[in-house]
Amino acid sequence: MKGYIEELRKILSEEQVTVNETLLEQHSHDESYHTPHLPDMVIYPRDTAEVSAVMRYANEYEIPVIPFGLGSSLEGHVVPVKGGISLDLSLMNQILEIRENDFLVKVQPGVTRTQLNKELKKYGLFFSVDPGADATLGGMAATNASGTTSVKYGIMRDQVRDLEVVLANGEVIHSGSLATKSSSGIHLNGLFVGSEGTLGVFTELTLKVYGIPEVTMAGRASFPTVEQAVSAVNGIMLAGIPIARIELVDAESIKKVNQFMDKSYDVQPTLFLEFHGNFAGLEQDVKFAKEIVGDFGCGDIQFETDSKARNALWEARHNLAYAFIHSAPGKKLMVTDVSVPLHELSNAILDTRKKVDQSKVEGAIVGHVGDGNYHVLFMIDLKKPEEVKEAKRLNEEIVEYALTKGGTCTGEHGVGLGKSKYQRREHGAAYEVMKTIKQALDPKGIMNPGKIFTD
Repeated sequence: MKGYIEELRKILSEEQVTVNETLLEQHSHDESYHTPHLPDMVIYPRDTAEVSAVMRYANEYEIPVIPFGLGSSLEGHVVPVKGGISLDLSLMNQILEIRENDFLVKVQPGVTRTQLNKELKKYGLFFSVDPGADATLGGMAATNASGTTSVKYGIMRDQVRDLEVVLANGEVIHSGSLATKSSSGIHLNGLFVGSEGTLGVFTELTLKVYGIPEVTMAGRASFPTVEQAVSAVNGIMLAGIPIARIELVDAESIKKVNQFMDKSYDVQPTLFLEFHGNFAGLEQDVKFAKEIVGDFGCGDIQFETDSKARNALWEARHNLAYAFIHSAPGKKLMVTDVSVPLHELSNAILDTRKKVDQSKVEGAIVGHVGDGNYHVLFMIDLKKPEEVKEAKRLNEEIVEYALTKGGTCTGEHGVGLGKSKYQRREHGAAYEVMKTIKQALDPKGIMNPGKIFTD
């Protein structure tokens, strides 16, 4: 490998190819519980041409390449299980173009969503996908991220208009165009988004953006049972109320929030809601929503339009993971997610809560109830094999339940290492089609090996 490193330093520069132990360790893991593995080197390309040069060299000598954003993924996506090159795209962090009249932006993959939204605000625009972490847009496209706003604006795949992709052999292609719609050819955007670095490296992204709404209103509604909370969500959506976010936090999780943030929320299943619109429309929407949640036993509902109060309300939802981490020092957070059809959501959450309560592992449940996606947060001691084993068993049972109900093993975190073993079970014969595509685009298997395709 030393000879490869010296050659790559000639292709790029001395400082762009490093074997510094600290940097290797930083690129050996993500935010998940999966076992770290050191890459052989970390490379920092500055542009598409340099990525292409690295890929041509890596392909010739069959060196694994793992694209790396910020390492905020949750299923071991960037763990270099076979060593090789961790291709850190953080230097490619330029917002290249804002086409405000087309509601489009062109960015490099290392741009973060916060960085983009700060610039877009000058134009009265915003980028909608909010996975919680301040992830890079390249990484968000690679995992098909979504988050709290997907119920209104859609997931990452819905925002991608075009990708510049460097393939395993160094060839550079574009997967789409600037047009709002197209009936031309196979939909390559949909193929590459969610491919987790197994098909190519994203070097530019053209993304859809939106006008900042005139008014944003947030609310919190508590219910006696999970079934009533989820039924209220269905009622709001059936009424055609254009809700932007609607999140469920279970009673056990509200306890943690109260302790961590010094709140006094009712310890009941709670919906966190947000509406986007104009003054006249929102006044009617909120009035209608209050009537609906009241019909389903809502005991307390509060709404905020003041930005400070609204942000404080959403901090309770966003800080849930930190509340659990703070409550269990020395333990590691393990997060799993599944997605089920909407009519199965309340039963799925109740089944999961029952399983967690019967186990010896502490867990919380939160859900993007507008799209059937929910998360379970476990706090485990990695030094206690029995805790790790129990959490993995619960994870498997939660996934199995989702699959038997026509759901998916992951709604937004992605496959990575953690969910790869469910791919054949979930996709059946379609999994072989995916493997055929992988083989066609990466015949030497150098692109993020060990992820998604493991058999």
